[in-house]
Amino acid sequence: MVSAMTWYEALPPDIPGGRLMKPYNGGTPVYWLSSHPAAAGDWSRWRAQHHRTGLWPLLALHVEGDNEPFGVDAEYDRITTVEQHDSGVVLAEWWQGITEDDLDQEAAANLGYLDPVGARWPGLIPALDRQGPVEHFADQYADMLCTGQARLALVPATDGAHALTEISWTGPLNHDNDTARFAAVARDWQHRFGATVVGLSFDTLHLSIAAPPVTLDLALQVTAEHFAFCPDNIWQSHTDTFPQYAEAIMGLNCWSFWWD
Repeated sequence: MVSAMTWYEALPPDIPGGRLMKPYNGGTPVYWLSSHPAAAGDWSRWRAQHHRTGLWPLLALHVEGDNEPFGVDAEYDRITTVEQHDSGVVLAEWWQGITEDDLDQEAAANLGYLDPVGARWPGLIPALDRQGPVEHFADQYADMLCTGQARLALVPATDGAHALTEISWTGPLNHDNDTARFAAVARDWQHRFGATVVGLSFDTLHLSIAAPPVTLDLALQVTAEHFAFCPDNIWQSHTDTFPQYAEAIMGLNCWSFWWD
C-alpha cells in the first residue's frame, strides 16, 4: 500500500528557491518560505493556482535573515478551530472586555475616544457592496506590499483565514492567544467586506478589501469591529478617536492591524 504524500512532499515543480519552515519549538513543516523577496505578480500567480495546489500565498513582511517571520508556535496550534467561533460573539466578547476594563479602572472619562458609538457594543454591520472582483483588489494590494522586502510564503490552507491557524500565528497574543478566533473574524470579513488575507508579520496583519465603507456612518460601525479586533489600531495610532479612524478607512481597499 502506497501512503499519501504530505503537502511538502508534493510541492509544485515550478516553486522558486526557498525552504520549509517549522514551528520554532519543533514539529513538522507548516509552510514554505521563499529565499528571496517576492516580485510583483508572484502573490497573484500563486493565488490563481490555489484551487490546484491547495497552497495559500502569504506575503511575509519584515523577514530578518533566516528568522521565522510569523511568530509560529506549535504550543498555540489549534487551541480551537475556526468553525467553533461566531464572529459576532467573538467581537462582542473582546469589546466588552476592553470597555469593562476601562470602567473598572475608573477611567470612564477616557472612553471619549469611543464617541459617537458609545461604550455599548453596536453589533455587526451588514455586508457592504463590492466595488469589483475580490481578486482584483487582493492582487493589487499584494503588488503594493511587494515593493519592500516581502517574502512569499505558501501555506496548505483552504483560504487566508485558515492559513492563520495552519501556521499557528501568534501575532495578537497579547490580545487573545487563540488564533482561531481572529481567523473566524477574518473569514466573516471575507463574506461581508470581500476581505482577503494577503500578508502578515510577527505582529501585523494585512487584508485587501473589495467592499469598504463609503460613508462616515458605515465607517464608524466598521471602526467598532476593528477596535474590538485590534484595539491598538486606535490606542497606538495618530487616528486615536473613532471619527478620525473612520475617516481614514472610508473607501480604503486595504486594512492593516498591529498588536503591541
